Amino acid sequence: MNHDVIVLGAGLAGLAAARDLAAGGADVLVVEARDRVGGRVEQTELPDGRLLQLGGEVVGRAHTAYTTLAAELGLTLTPSYVAEPGALTRATPEGVSAGDPPHWFGPGDDTCHRKVTDAFCALARTVDPDDPWAHPDATALDRLSVGDWLRAEGATPAVVRLWEIGQLALADGSYERTSLLAALRKHAAVPVPGPDHYDYEAWEGLRVAEGSATVALRMAAALGGRVRTGSPVEAVTIRRPGPCTVRLAGGETLTAGAVVSALPVGPLRSVTVTGVSEERLASLHRQRHALAAKFVAAYDRPFWRDRGRSGLSECEGVLGSTWPQNDGILSALVPPERLAVLLGTPTPLRTGELLAEIARLYGEEAHRPLATHIRMWGTDPWTQGYVTQWTPGDVTAVGPRHGTHEPPFYVCGSDQWVAGYMEGAVRTGRDAAREALRRG
Repeated sequence: MNHDVIVLGAGLAGLAAARDLAAGGADVLVVEARDRVGGRVEQTELPDGRLLQLGGEVVGRAHTAYTTLAAELGLTLTPSYVAEPGALTRATPEGVSAGDPPHWFGPGDDTCHRKVTDAFCALARTVDPDDPWAHPDATALDRLSVGDWLRAEGATPAVVRLWEIGQLALADGSYERTSLLAALRKHAAVPVPGPDHYDYEAWEGLRVAEGSATVALRMAAALGGRVRTGSPVEAVTIRRPGPCTVRLAGGETLTAGAVVSALPVGPLRSVTVTGVSEERLASLHRQRHALAAKFVAAYDRPFWRDRGRSGLSECEGVLGSTWPQNDGILSALVPPERLAVLLGTPTPLRTGELLAEIARLYGEEAHRPLATHIRMWGTDPWTQGYVTQWTPGDVTAVGPRHGTHEPPFYVCGSDQWVAGYMEGAVRTGRDAAREALRRG
């Protein structure tokens, strides 16, 4: 056999798995379709030395797998945009406002919001994030959308709108098409200290000062020649006993004792996999991604502070949200429900129209960036999406095989954790390596 283990994909999950496999004495090779490592984590540098994060940026204090890895790599964790001064901005067709309550709230809406939030948090405490299928009402909770549940709990239209604008700010798909069980499972995985159903500090309060892509770059550098870029995978054959084979585009075949798939579920569907049970493949292929895009605009200063704004926003335009990733640099997400609008916009007009939305939030200086970047994750062939999206019925359909292995075939990636994010990539990558090493 050529190698002990072949890892498919050089994103955070694949690199974290390969790093631990190599440390455990395995002869490991990572094959990556792109001409770079990092997957959905990517960065570039401005002429003045500031880094622009074009992919994943932030984690929370409960994301211990990621924070532990960052420390092992000698990187520095600092507070993220959550520590920025100023108010959150909300933008809808009828107005823009800062702080709470939202400008569309009327009498009784704030009390109703607190009531349904308390009910959601109480229900989440009944769900085991590692085994949501064991919940006595799992099927019913999974069939129900969050939007339908809110209305059944007596949420007013204004409260449903607040939950929806917050959900689309995360680019995770509308609450009208999100499984209640999936949302409860996500909340249970990272319980928040306050009375909110999503707490920005708990989920997004930290960033790597040296840049999130540096996590991937340092792991790849340590692996050296054990990472091959520009090597898309066409087919995988798992044999017990081995050798397992991995066929690359162009026909080259590699052999190994085990295979770790760290591919996103979208690109994985185009890989022919044999020797793995139909049940496990069906579970993998049933998962889906929220199709989204990211926009980054760099300025010479954080001008949004002039208006007492933090740079964090929740919006009902093409953009779903903005936030400051660094001094004078704004990130933004285009949620799935609005990606089609962006795709339908002529390419030369996209940047200008997105900047116009930022200008509506923070002022005319938004039209004068030093640099802009768009990353179309939803249509990128090696990504085909953003975070994992769970529509009603998906948790039950994917089933308890989610995130599990069939040695010598191991699966990892942000898709294989409760709610995606960089934590999911690192957590499942390291878990896959641990399991592979345990089985020799």
